[in-house]
Amino acid sequence: MNIPVPKGDPIFDPSSTGKVLLPYQRGQYAVETGQSPSNPRIQVNSVTAWIDGSSIYGPSSSWSDSLRSFSGGFLASGSERDMPRLESGSGFMWSAPDPSPGEQGPHGLYELGNAWANENMFTAAEGIIWFRYHNYVASKLQEKHPEWSDERLFQNARKTVVATFQNIVAYEWLPAYLGDKQLSAYPGYQKFVDPGVSPEFQVAAIRFGVTMAPPGVYMRNQTCHFRQIINSDGSSSPAIRLCNSFWTRQSPNMKTSLNVDELLMGMASQISEREDNIVVEDLRDFMYGPLRFSRTDLVALTINRGRDFGLPAYTEVRKAFDLPPLKTIEDINPQLNRTNPQLLKDIAELYNADISKLELFVGGLLESVDTPGPVFSAIILDQFERIRNGDRFWFENKQNGLFTDEEIQIIRNTTFHDVIDAVTSADTTDIQENVFFWTNGDPCPQPTQLTASALQPCSNATKLNYFDGGKAGFIIFITILILFPFVSLLVAWLVAVLNKYKYNKFQRGRKSVNRTDAPTVGIQAFEWQGSDKHLHPVSVELDKKRLLQVFDRTGLALRTLCVRNQDCLDIILANDCQRKALLLKVPKEYDLVLFFDDENVRSSFVNNLCPESTGAAGAGQKVTVREMRERDLLKEALTKEQRERIVETFIRHAFSKVLEIDRSDAGDMSHVSHQKAKEVLQCELSASEFADALGLKADSLFVDSMFTLADKDGNGYLSFQEFLDVIVIFMKGSSEEKSKLMFAMNDIDRNGFLSKDEFVRMLRSLFEISNGALSKAQADDGIKALMQAGRFEHKERITWQDFHFLLQDHEKELQFAQINVKGMEKQGRKRLSRDQRVSFICPANSSPKSEGSEMRRRKLLHVKTPNVYVNPKREQYIKNPVQQKVQQFKRFIENYRRHIACFLFVYGITAGVTVERCYYYGVRAEATGMPELSAAGIIVARGSAAAISFLFPYLLLTVCRNLITIGRETFLNRYIPFDAAIDFHRFMAMTAIVFSVVHTLGHIINIYVFSVSNLSILSCLFPRVFNNNGSELPPKWSWWFFETVPGVTGILLLIVFSIMYVFASHYFRRISFRGFWITHYLYVIVYILTVIHGSFALLQEPRFHIFLIPPALLFLLDKLISLNRKKVEIPVIRAELLPSGVTHLEFKKPQGFAYRSGQWVRVACLMLGTDEYHPFTLTSAPHEETLSLHIRAVGPWTSRLREVYTEESVVEFGAYPKLYLDGPFGEGHQEWVDFEVSVLVGGGIGVTPFASILKDLVFKSSIKSKFLCKKVYFIWVTRTQRQFEWVSDIIREVEELDTQELVSVHTYITQVAEKFDLRTTMLYVCERHFQKVWNRSLFTGLRSVTHFGRPPFVSFFSSLQEVHPEVPKIGVFSCGPPGLTKNVEKACQQMNKRDQAHFVHHYENF
Repeated sequence: MNIPVPKGDPIFDPSSTGKVLLPYQRGQYAVETGQSPSNPRIQVNSVTAWIDGSSIYGPSSSWSDSLRSFSGGFLASGSERDMPRLESGSGFMWSAPDPSPGEQGPHGLYELGNAWANENMFTAAEGIIWFRYHNYVASKLQEKHPEWSDERLFQNARKTVVATFQNIVAYEWLPAYLGDKQLSAYPGYQKFVDPGVSPEFQVAAIRFGVTMAPPGVYMRNQTCHFRQIINSDGSSSPAIRLCNSFWTRQSPNMKTSLNVDELLMGMASQISEREDNIVVEDLRDFMYGPLRFSRTDLVALTINRGRDFGLPAYTEVRKAFDLPPLKTIEDINPQLNRTNPQLLKDIAELYNADISKLELFVGGLLESVDTPGPVFSAIILDQFERIRNGDRFWFENKQNGLFTDEEIQIIRNTTFHDVIDAVTSADTTDIQENVFFWTNGDPCPQPTQLTASALQPCSNATKLNYFDGGKAGFIIFITILILFPFVSLLVAWLVAVLNKYKYNKFQRGRKSVNRTDAPTVGIQAFEWQGSDKHLHPVSVELDKKRLLQVFDRTGLALRTLCVRNQDCLDIILANDCQRKALLLKVPKEYDLVLFFDDENVRSSFVNNLCPESTGAAGAGQKVTVREMRERDLLKEALTKEQRERIVETFIRHAFSKVLEIDRSDAGDMSHVSHQKAKEVLQCELSASEFADALGLKADSLFVDSMFTLADKDGNGYLSFQEFLDVIVIFMKGSSEEKSKLMFAMNDIDRNGFLSKDEFVRMLRSLFEISNGALSKAQADDGIKALMQAGRFEHKERITWQDFHFLLQDHEKELQFAQINVKGMEKQGRKRLSRDQRVSFICPANSSPKSEGSEMRRRKLLHVKTPNVYVNPKREQYIKNPVQQKVQQFKRFIENYRRHIACFLFVYGITAGVTVERCYYYGVRAEATGMPELSAAGIIVARGSAAAISFLFPYLLLTVCRNLITIGRETFLNRYIPFDAAIDFHRFMAMTAIVFSVVHTLGHIINIYVFSVSNLSILSCLFPRVFNNNGSELPPKWSWWFFETVPGVTGILLLIVFSIMYVFASHYFRRISFRGFWITHYLYVIVYILTVIHGSFALLQEPRFHIFLIPPALLFLLDKLISLNRKKVEIPVIRAELLPSGVTHLEFKKPQGFAYRSGQWVRVACLMLGTDEYHPFTLTSAPHEETLSLHIRAVGPWTSRLREVYTEESVVEFGAYPKLYLDGPFGEGHQEWVDFEVSVLVGGGIGVTPFASILKDLVFKSSIKSKFLCKKVYFIWVTRTQRQFEWVSDIIREVEELDTQELVSVHTYITQVAEKFDLRTTMLYVCERHFQKVWNRSLFTGLRSVTHFGRPPFVSFFSSLQEVHPEVPKIGVFSCGPPGLTKNVEKACQQMNKRDQAHFVHHYENF
């Protein structure tokens, strides 16, 4: 309700902006009112309505006690006996700032009973009169009753002073104020009379007195000398200027008690302004205002306050007091209408000539002539009569026994003149008898009627921004808040680096062996490999065969250059920078750049390179030695990285010719110079570069054979055309051409035949490039099987026809076989889909001709092959796009209905509590004043706080592992997706942190708004925190952050959140699980701080604990269950260190430990020096008497665990270290038994849950236990089967016991190149022939077929829908790296878009 100022107002808007608003603060009111039209706002009075002397003694006993001296019944005096004390910080006195110099604070203000007594020195003087009068009465009573105590003296003096005050106000001042009107005779105490102050009296009628205030006040002495006033600027004037005396501290005109006497005598002689409608400019334009706008307009404030209080119109009040009605505004004051008709016309124009709209204060001023008009007089008389008659302690009330008739009469005879005469230095004749009037003949007439022109000008309005001086600090602090997560990120990164360093050090310690480094040979130097790389310490040696070898400092050969084959040695030396650098140009390879310790060593090396100086082979070889600056030398050098780019461009251009690839995909040479572009076109590949392009080792037999075949000119390098000739056959040749090429590669003597040794060498070269997929024994078995399949046992020579006959059942594989070259995988396979490129089960509808010998053999042996399709028929699923989208949406809802229901439930409640709080503070809480002050900040802060209050407590339920495990076994599992508990935990946590950030932003806005708001506003909003003493200055922003409970706890919460959320991220959780473990225990601090944060009840009553109690009790119950188990030590029965860093632990099953296959436990080992628990899936089956775990050492904790179970550690400890067990806990894998068909997909160590499931399945089948599951497909994806040989043992056991063929096992080896890579074709052929001969896999030794590459999940799941059309739901359970489970999830989602079997996917990542 700020007041707009008319544009161009000379005082308030001299710049004519038209945007100036006079600040206005609405009156304090009862908070339970103002809620509806039937419950209007009712303002409250901060002091009593009675004339009880509260302006002298204060409105409360504590205030009164603060004014007492507790000696002789006196009020406490200040520096002078007849002056009150100055403000001592009690906080009772109103201490508004001085609008002139801007002085603030309580210093220099008097302590009196009226909080506003220091508003100006005139009200202060009136308060000093009554202070003195109390002490005067107390002294008289003490003289009369010396035996009375201080308390008795004080209370009797107070009683007399209050009665005297009542008498003067009611029977002396009031008749003088109202003219000829006065109160009726006192009728006695009337208990049913309402003495409350009416709004009409408080806001309008009593404020009529502002028209009588003069612009200044005289000061005089007893001899009628009117003294000059010293102004604030040092000048003098005849009187104290009213506008410059508001809230003045230590005025030079009011230093002593005598100055007060002079002011009182001057006020007695001065005649006030006429009682009319004119108000002096001191109150109209220069009334004091808040610091942010130091001047205001009292008349405008009064009119606005009438609107704030909802005062009735002037005509309605007239009607209420039975005054004659008026028709026009001109009828209000006929006399004024005659003397100043324009004024009434202007007023009528403002109110549209509608008198019913005329406001009470305006109408009251207009009707007044020398005294208040009839309306104001009626209101004032009514108010004082009710106050008097309804006051039980009124001095005339004889029933209260306070005074005798004699005492009442004495009080009635006491006048204000008597009071002034008793407490000042003035004699009786120095002041007229009736101090409220001055008439001719009274002593000391005023020199003249004061006008503003004769006085000091009023100081102009000033503006103050409360936030000045705090902007920089506020911005810096907010920046620090923003940096919290980044600092936490830095700390987490340092922890990760430290952990990685410790882990690498630990790993090096495990791998270290006692060995001595080979002694360095040759000349010591440093090799330069690029401007962005460090110098690498090497040693170089040139032997007698002119082979230049480069070693690292451990003696390991890094590079060998045949110097003798070069026609000319081009050596470039640096001639600056201490002459240490040397560049040896190496044709067809990257250059060698060396830095030597000094020039002498470099010269020695150059001399060794010159054949004439050494007399070595190659004498006569031309040597060119040049010099240039080191910078140019390094620029001239062809680095290894640049050479790799040249080779890559070389290969891309070769493939672009073969596969007709767009030139833009083949790469360009814009990043190299013209000379180096020429080198690309003339580039020839070395054997090592050729091997690197194929992803093979340079010394492999396969590379040697292929390179020898391709190198037609025998110069040791492949030209562009030579490379192209080979690639054309590999990429576009027929199966016969490819088999001939492979045959020719191994026909060493080029006689058109392969000897047995050459054939064996070919097979070994292929086995060699399988990256160790086969052991030596397995390779020997494979060679033997192929020899038998081709009937080569008794042949000395093998022709190409014999070799091609061996491949006749695999022409498809050979037809599509290509050679994988780095960087060209995508271009080389544009014609092949994943389903074409990866081996799988042969289609059931294939013709006998295409089935191959393996399928024919299986049919003869009556081996049941599941009718699984690779490429199922899809025509029946084709619909129009709209139907497809609708069907997909329906399937999505059906597939994830539990997730959607829980998501909507949780986030629906979150949205509900958020909207409710936003609505309340945006609409319903308007009465509190909060929305008006900081609408956006309050709504955002409270809405987000409500969401946080719900999310954080119920976040606990998602980690109640024991309760979740129990819940899986109940009907709740049909409605709640317990598998998604951790996902929900993450979602809810991320949502909560987002709301926390929003909450913080809201409070940052609030704190800024609070920091620029008047203290009076803050005390209204936060009455329990702030006491409005008029000082106006609000607390700085730092107070809100660092000196309040919500501020400090909020900052601490942000710090804790930053730490917890950063360390809980996927990256840091994997690198430093211990850091995640420790920091996540900060959740206890989070909940404690959150409870404290809300308990301060700054904006609303705390509600967080209401949300917290139910989930906290359940979480506590879950923790007690776990703590009860964690106390028991579990002895380890057997520990076995398996290959690939896998540790097999077998330990005793605790009593009463019951679990289902697929469940997991948490394990701790105190021998590691930490009590952190890590989750692992049980690999034992429920029917086994012991529990077992297979733990792979991939991190610090698992590596150290493996270390403590080594033979040396066990001997040192004397026994296996014991474990602490917590669990079992349920997960989705345990539900495999609830599906007729289940698919188990394990990647790497992710096979652990399926080891338990497979053993459990076979056991239940063997004992003819009844369960729903009828078929299980187990897909094992591994880089090489040798990594997890223990899994092969378990599968082999399952195959032996699986008499009903419930399990179908498929092993995929991903380390071996995919099926249609030429390098793998022979391995594939060998595997199939070995399977035919021995009925087991060459790679795994299992009856199940081994596949190469990655499984085609879409094709597999599609085929299952055809094979099992009667099954409504198929359970898919995957465990492994995220890439694997994501591919499975995508395949399931794709399949679930169809109207066939629904795939329910449960997954776990490691």
